[in-house]
Amino acid sequence: MRPLGKLYGIGIGPGDPELITLKGARLLGECRHVFVPKARTAADSIAMKIAGRYLRAGVQVHELVFPMTANRAELDARWEEAGQLVAAVLQKGEEACFLTLGDPLLYSTYIYLLRALRKLLPALEAVTVPGITAFSAVASLTEFTVGEGKEPVAIVPTTDDLEGVKRALAGGGTVVIMKIGKRLKELLSLLEDTGLIEEGVFVSHAGLAGQRIETDLRKLRPEDPETGYLSLILVHAGRSIER
Repeated sequence: MRPLGKLYGIGIGPGDPELITLKGARLLGECRHVFVPKARTAADSIAMKIAGRYLRAGVQVHELVFPMTANRAELDARWEEAGQLVAAVLQKGEEACFLTLGDPLLYSTYIYLLRALRKLLPALEAVTVPGITAFSAVASLTEFTVGEGKEPVAIVPTTDDLEGVKRALAGGGTVVIMKIGKRLKELLSLLEDTGLIEEGVFVSHAGLAGQRIETDLRKLRPEDPETGYLSLILVHAGRSIER
């Protein structure tokens, strides 16, 4: 029986191609099969725009479409389908790379693909290559301290009811608010209500074309809902520091 190929889950960072790790770039240059996620069939893959320069000549690029939906059944079906496509390559004894923005194990599509493949191929050997997170890039762009002294750091995705964000802000320290999307205006209102709107920074499309840095969050109020796409807010929710 032919041995399984190896899967590489490669975190390609927040957007700047120069923020891909040396290991990630090397593996991309060696892999014959590269799988890239995208949100819509007609859309270009952001991951490919970032990592394309590192791919070898003659590489086979496989696009996996994952719609922006909260329908669990539809998502599960997509992940199973994606797992089968990747498994078909691995079962031929060939290695495959899967690209993911930021870090592969932080709110990443790779998490679900890996789970699907573990069910299909229990003997799979997977190598996960960490990537620079979006919040690390945002902190560097804005000189915003993420962790200082013994202050806590909370990483929270934005939900429709904002309850998770509210709890994180109440805990003090630094709060990393991710997955903002269409909820930007509601989030700004929450920060205003809690007296923290002047304690945050906003960055969208970090390291990509159209990058925007905003240190006055009130300027975002009249913006289009799409402004929250590929964006992140860092907030200092409490500044008591034990050194």
